[in-house]
Order: sequence, then structure tokens, then C-alpha cells
Amino acid sequence: MSKRRLTRRTFLELTALTAAGLALPFPARAGTATTPAPKLGAGLIGKLEGPEILRDPATFPKAFQEAPMLAELVKAGKLPPVAQRLPVPADLMVVKPVHEIGKYGGRWRRAFTGPADAENGNRIVGTDKILMLDYTGNKITPALAKNWRFSDDGKVTTIFLRAGLKWSDGHPFTADDFLFWYTEIYQNKDLNPTPTAELQVNGKPGTFGKRDDYTVVFEFPEPNYLFLEILACDTRIGGGQAGQSGRGYFMGAYAPGHYLKQFLPKYSSLDEVERQAKTAGFDSWKSHLRAKYNWSLNPDLPVLGPWKTARPINNPTWVLERNPYYWAVDPAGNQLPYIDRIVMTQAENLEVLNLRAVAGEYDLQERHTSLAKLPVFLENRQKGNYRVRLDPAPNGGDAVLYVNMAYEGDPELAKWLTTRDFRRALSLGIDRDQLNETFWLGMGTSGSIVPSEEVPMNPGREYRKRWAVLDIKQANALLDKIGLNSKDSEGFRLRTDGKGRLRFEMMAPGGSFVPYTQIGEMIKQQWQKIGIWSDVKETERSLAWTRVTNAEQQIMFWSNAGSDNIFLFPSHVLPVDPSQCPIGTPFARWYASNGTQGKKPTSPEMLRAFDLFRSAPTKKESERIKLAQEIWKILVEECWGIGTVGVSPAYMGVRVSKNTMGNIPDRQVNSQNGRTPNTSHPATFYFKA
Repeated sequence: MSKRRLTRRTFLELTALTAAGLALPFPARAGTATTPAPKLGAGLIGKLEGPEILRDPATFPKAFQEAPMLAELVKAGKLPPVAQRLPVPADLMVVKPVHEIGKYGGRWRRAFTGPADAENGNRIVGTDKILMLDYTGNKITPALAKNWRFSDDGKVTTIFLRAGLKWSDGHPFTADDFLFWYTEIYQNKDLNPTPTAELQVNGKPGTFGKRDDYTVVFEFPEPNYLFLEILACDTRIGGGQAGQSGRGYFMGAYAPGHYLKQFLPKYSSLDEVERQAKTAGFDSWKSHLRAKYNWSLNPDLPVLGPWKTARPINNPTWVLERNPYYWAVDPAGNQLPYIDRIVMTQAENLEVLNLRAVAGEYDLQERHTSLAKLPVFLENRQKGNYRVRLDPAPNGGDAVLYVNMAYEGDPELAKWLTTRDFRRALSLGIDRDQLNETFWLGMGTSGSIVPSEEVPMNPGREYRKRWAVLDIKQANALLDKIGLNSKDSEGFRLRTDGKGRLRFEMMAPGGSFVPYTQIGEMIKQQWQKIGIWSDVKETERSLAWTRVTNAEQQIMFWSNAGSDNIFLFPSHVLPVDPSQCPIGTPFARWYASNGTQGKKPTSPEMLRAFDLFRSAPTKKESERIKLAQEIWKILVEECWGIGTVGVSPAYMGVRVSKNTMGNIPDRQVNSQNGRTPNTSHPATFYFKA
């Protein structure tokens, strides 16, 4: 590596970005106006582009080819011919690659951070959703469903599946797989005690119905104009029978009943499934089923994505190999995917991961590559034979301090965490510009948690700075006013119960996209000016979320990625989803269960936000946007999530790809909605040589 230091001036000339990063363009939602993207010249933010799904059967190929490794299995009689493994000709998914027809073969090398990093694969295999978004992130396109119908009154959504589509083990995929999931998994209280908001409208549950083998009907008692977006964008209901493109156990909308029945008491006996579980080393049949239902842990689980697990994620190397029954082809009739295998090597830590990426050891990596390392990436492009692209994201917070409003571990701390002026004081005590220059290279946007101003749900430019600018004087005045006016000899504020210095813990999950621990340490130093002592505790990612589930944390770092559409990804900013709720899991259980579980919030503002959120599915898009703006105003005023810096490429937006890889978009959508890099259809990536 050259020892010449890449200066800020040179860096900005290379990227052709402003130091403040305020001119980053974002795709607008469908039907909304947008400012034309600035001409970035030789910059790192390219033109948004991606594959196209062909819809006219008259243009579909009539003959089919397959990867050489599968052709050998066909020749040996171990696999049916490719035409028999695909859906019927009229029901194929035909994907036109972004640049050209690719070539078969190769091993895609990338990194992962360990067993908690399943999202690393989920997002690559994400075409196993019912519907999905196109490369712009605006338009709903087919996926497992070849088509759909939405009733005029908004109550009924009909999904038309692809006839002849098969699971990775060759078993037919039909409407029965939806009914199995709904009746045996979702409605099984032993497995899923809390219903999900995505299958409710105004707190009233929807129902599933099977019209025939390839037609599924979702029906709600009231209009649910949001449901198509849920199916295309959501990570729980929209896709993933076993979490292959979804998140969390037992979410999805379908499951391979022909395989999972053997682990359920209903289909044998409780004694038998408990015996199986104990033989396999599990404490109960439920935990055994969870493991068997996890595509990243269980190579035997039938899946629908372009690749399936060959070596599980709990190994130093996580290996995926092509699904021989994948149901998509290119316009020339080549069964996708082009690439044979994906080999993810576990990195000891993020520093090691980024150094390996700089050295050119990965073919394509957008996850965990650090914006702070961008100057080094740029300096080593030629040596590593790769190119670098930036994909900015529209969410407002890459590093948000989430306050646990349901914390009960220490009554004194709980009192202050639930005091609005205390949270506002913490926010006013943060020097966001210092954070931005240090950890975002000046390319982020400092402020609150609201999404980009180009997102229709943004409540207004004034809310970017509301309670989100450095104001030591006002912060100290607020803390004095609420009763924290006694200090020790070092100037730190004292508890009001006489037990010494007031101390808070900031939990920083390890293995994250931005360096939460280091950011926390800087904020800790900044808060000393307002007399607040805090400890930063780096916590392994899965353990951190276990603490969140149990409402044990005080303050936690995380992003609010996806919240640019708050009705699809609310869990990081509003406690409505029990599966991932840093603001207060007991409140989320209360909301999701319609008050039968969990704990009712005492905050009238939170209850008002709940009411607004609950009514959203019954409203059409223009009305939903207004509701979202009102919710964002509440969130900013209440400071349940304290924003620092966002609207940047820091969160999965630093993309490093080998020059030998083909069909890599110049720029791709970077969002939860699009399940980055899913809208780019990784199954169409290939090796040129």
C-alpha cells in the first residue's frame, strides 16, 4: 500500500461529493416528484440501474440450458432434465440481466461475521418472496407470485402462484404450503404466542384461504391498502418460508410442510418429537423445530431461493450452493443462478474483514465494508483489481441511541429514561458534527432520526435539527430543571436516591455496520460537559437482541434502516414489533396482541402514535403519508430514539466488487424495502473469466 496520505481535498475530488453530503440523490416513491440527480461525473455514486422482469409469455424462451454441474447430475440420472425442474413455460420468471447474458460457474467469495449474521445470506436469496420491488425500489414486481389482484375495497388480495414451481428438493410448491404455515406454525401458540401486526388491520386479524392449488386469498375485515407493500417489502410476512429472505423464526407466509411435519407433535406424538429433540441435543421439540426451520443452519431444509445452504452458518465458512430447482431463467433460457457457489468466510472482526476487502480477497462485498475505510479502498483499487461504488440510503439514523422506555432494572434509572426532558438533554449534549467528520468522513447528515427530505414521509426540514443540535447550555438547564442539579466533586450529576453518581449504560452491539462502540466512547466524552456519566458496553449481536427481548438494556445503539417507510419497518423507531424492539419489547407485545400480553405504555404520546400507526393500512397512500408525518413529529419530540448521523452510504452502501464480475449495477437501491442487494437479482451476477 502506498504511504502517501489521501488528503480530504483529494478524497472529495475523487468522490465528487460535498463535504456535508447533503446532495446525495435518492429514488422517490412511486407517484412522487423528485429532484433530478446531480451530475456526479467521476464520482462514486453511479446511475441507478438493475435487471428487468419480463411479463409477456410471448417473449419467453422455448428451450432451456443449465449449469454444467447440474447437467452432469442429469446425465447420471440423479436429477430430472432442466425443463422438468422449472415451472410450466407460461409461468416462468424471466429475468433480463442489467447488462448481458452471463456465464455459468465460479465461486463468489465474501465475508460474514458469524452465526448472528444470517441477514448476510437472507438478502442475497431474497427472491423467495411472494412479491418484490424492482431495481428502483418503487415498483412492485412478481416473484413467487406470477400475478396478483387487489380488490377495489382494499379488503381482499388474491395471489396467483406459478404452476409447476418446486422446492429445492423437487417437491411441488402450492397453496397448501401457505395453509400449512398459517394453521400449523403461525396459529400454533406454542410456537408463535404473539400475532404479528402485518396480518392485522386496526387490530383485527386477517385470514388465509385456498381457492385452488395455485391461488391464495388474503382477506381482512377492513380495507388494508398497505398489504401489497407488506408482501413486497416486509421481512416477516412478505417472504421467506424459513427466514431465507425473512427475519425471525416462524415468520413468512408459507412453509415446507412435507418436510416440517416430522418435527410437529400433531403428525406423530409429543413423546416422539421430544425424543427426537433430545437425541439431537435440544431441550424441547420447539427449539429443535426452530433449528430445523432455519435455512442457514439446516442444509436439509427445502428452500425456494437461488442458493441453499451446503455448509451451515455455525462454521467458520458458510457455503451456499445453487438450487437445482430454482424457477427463474434469463431471456436465452439459461436457468439461474449463474454462479455455482457462495463461500462466506468468517472474519475475526470488522477490521480484519475490511483489510481483506482492501486486499481484494472478496469478489463482491457490500455488507460490513466501512465508510471510514473508503480512502484506503480508493487507494488500493488497482492493486486489488476492484472498483468501489457508493449507494446512499434514505434512513435518518445510522447510529441511533434507543432509550428503553420499559426498563425496570433500576427504579432511579428508569425514572430518568422515561423523562422526556432528560432524553432531550442527552440529545442536546451530542456534538453530531464531530461524529460526522470522525466516523462518516463528513459524508453523512447530522440531526434527528427523520428520513431524507426527499422521502415523502419526512415531516419537514425543521425536524432534522429539532432537539438534535449541540446546545450544552440548554441541556444543562433541562437537567437542572428536572431535579438533577446535585453533582459530585468531578462535576457529574448524582442520583436523587442518595446512592452516588448517576451512571447509564450504552449497549453497543458488535459486528455492526458502523463502529457503535467507538461512537459511544466519543458521546461519553461529550456528555461529560453536561455532567452525565455513561459506560459503553460492547455486546455480541445475538446476546444484545436477547437483552432487548427481555427489556434489560438501558440505552442501545442501532440504526433505523428501513424506517423511511415507517409502516413497513417501524420496529426500530416505534415499539409495535416484538421481534426487534429496542424502545420497549413489553409495549410491542401489548400492541401486537391487542392488549392481551405485555405491558400498556403510560405515555399518552406513545399511545397516540400507536393509534395513528394502527389506522394506516385502512388509508390510501396520500393519507398514509400524512399519518407518517404526524408519527415522525411525535418521535422527534419524544426522543425515544436519539439520532446522530444518517442519510449516508455507511449502512451497506460501500460496495466493493471485483472487475471480473459481471452484471454488477453502477448503483443499486440501498434500503430495507429492497432487501439490499436483492433488487439487483444476485442470481444474475456472473464471472467474466
